Amino acid sequence: MHTDTDRCVRAVQAKDARFDGWFFTAVLTTGIYCRPSCPVVPPKVGNMRFYPSAAAAQQAGFRACKRCRPDASPGSPQWNERADLVARAMRLIADGVVDREGVPGLAGRLGYSARQIERQLLAELGAGPLAIARAQRAQTARLLIETGQLPMAEIAFAAGFSSIRTFNDTVREVFALSPSELRARAARGTSGDGRTAGTSATGTISLRLPYRAPLCPDNLFGHLVATAVPGVEEWRDGAYRRTLRLPYGQGVAVLRPQPDHIGCRLALTDLRDLTIAISRCRRLLDLDADPVAVDELLRADPLLAPLVGKNPGRRVPRTVDAAEFAVRAVLGQQVSTAAARTHAGRLVLAHGEPVDDPAGGLTHLFPGPEQLAALGPGQLALPRSRRTTLTRLVEALAAGDIVLGAGSDWDEARARLAALPGIGPWTVEVVAMRALGDPDAFLPTDLGLRRVAQELGLPSTPAALTARAAAWRPWRAYAVQHLWATDDHPINHLPAV
Repeated sequence: MHTDTDRCVRAVQAKDARFDGWFFTAVLTTGIYCRPSCPVVPPKVGNMRFYPSAAAAQQAGFRACKRCRPDASPGSPQWNERADLVARAMRLIADGVVDREGVPGLAGRLGYSARQIERQLLAELGAGPLAIARAQRAQTARLLIETGQLPMAEIAFAAGFSSIRTFNDTVREVFALSPSELRARAARGTSGDGRTAGTSATGTISLRLPYRAPLCPDNLFGHLVATAVPGVEEWRDGAYRRTLRLPYGQGVAVLRPQPDHIGCRLALTDLRDLTIAISRCRRLLDLDADPVAVDELLRADPLLAPLVGKNPGRRVPRTVDAAEFAVRAVLGQQVSTAAARTHAGRLVLAHGEPVDDPAGGLTHLFPGPEQLAALGPGQLALPRSRRTTLTRLVEALAAGDIVLGAGSDWDEARARLAALPGIGPWTVEVVAMRALGDPDAFLPTDLGLRRVAQELGLPSTPAALTARAAAWRPWRAYAVQHLWATDDHPINHLPAV
């Protein structure tokens, strides 16, 4: 979008928050860059320059606006909509792969050379993977500086910097303030954007997760809570809580829907996991979606228009752990929601890793594929056919024969899942929708969806329904949420406080 100057100028002059994260506006006379919705008086058109990423603006020598905090914008929806190399790379960078494994690790996961990835990211985003990861580290550093009293040396390494000098130089360059000045400014209450809050203990961070309005929380939190695995997830005091398995340690996320943001509280055993935890919570709640674009297309269908008009901004509830969700999808085959929760709860209680949660009832991490693959068939209390399916799935996940997650190739993952015994079209597509994040995943064989389709006058056979749903592409996963929501099921209702 940043190449369409007229459109960008109109968005800036209208202070249109929908375009936050789509592009960034740099101002030649001040040397700063802003989000489109920055509350200051818009600059003259001749002084505006537009960049596709915060990293590109920083590389061009611009520093972040202290008023609108462009580094804290919602992510571009493109990275969750697309399945090409650039989108997969951006999802992996957001998940901290460059910080942990470097650019060679990113290239290895994507199956391309480091030079190819660098070239494509530069062409589309104006910055390579190292610069994009650096911008992400700067944002993490700002959060840690402003939300607590950790020593700066600890913050530097927790944010992923290799040295304190690099940390200091980057913070000064990006924010035009030293780390100490950033902290003092936050303490005076002049941080400007209200996106962060204080901490109550070391390792516990409170912040706001922004999103593009509108957002309908009903099915989003309703689905997560109705299918919650005991010990791993719960709804408590108006918030969804769950345990997190992270690269450096464990975590507990508390996510609370608010009118203009999602309140997020993260308790981490290792602060190096902060960026990854935030990224996974955003992905779980589909917060980088562009609901206006989705709803506009779906409203064009006269049968969907009333549903979209009633609850605009529906999101697709996703997951913080793709392998976990795939296991849960198999456990939920041909059984009720309650039965699926029971099966998963037993698995967690018997084989999950214990966690300490003084504030609630979370007790375990969901067992990983490696743990489950080491179990004997007799240790899985499931019918024989489903036990075989689960065993083959976790073996493939543990061996890396099936890769699910932020950087997965959606088509390849579908094909490899479908090749396993006992995994049919429904399981493949529900994993694609919620674990892979494909916004066009579609479940024409789902019995609930077929029942609703028949009630609304849509075709109810899988082939005919698929043909009718072609007009909803590339947002069929969102259409499914609207159709499911016509049923009076707990997944469609925000839990009572």
